[in-house]
Amino acid sequence: MEVKTKNGDIKVTLTLPGVPEFVSVARLTLSGIANRMGFDVDAIEDLKVAVSEACTNAMKHGCEQTEDQYVVNYTVKENQLIIDVSDKGEGFDYDAMETPDLTRPKENGLGLYIIKTLMDEVEIKSEASKGTVLRMIKKLEE
Repeated sequence: MEVKTKNGDIKVTLTLPGVPEFVSVARLTLSGIANRMGFDVDAIEDLKVAVSEACTNAMKHGCEQTEDQYVVNYTVKENQLIIDVSDKGEGFDYDAMETPDLTRPKENGLGLYIIKTLMDEVEIKSEASKGTVLRMIKKLEE
């Protein structure tokens, strides 16, 4: 579904069940949008990895039951793509998180680090018992 906002941006919203099988829907939607915007193949692959990590975090921390859902919003602006992944989980204190030790990598816990590495801007809004919104911004290089 595509909706133009008052300022001419295009917004696409997906509400996905909290099961891993549907992460591919978020990735495929993203791939189509980013391709249409003019992102190159490498940038699209980076975007897909970042969205996969964000969706995995939303499922892990915001979807306790299989019927729980999370939302992925894509906003297409003139020279950038904004992706918001939101859940209704317990929330967390982002400022209290430690930078992962990359010399001793673990199997998990690197998602936000990977996202921050791949995206131009990352913002996190999280409130206890209200959930988390992870905003990722990728600028289109001219």
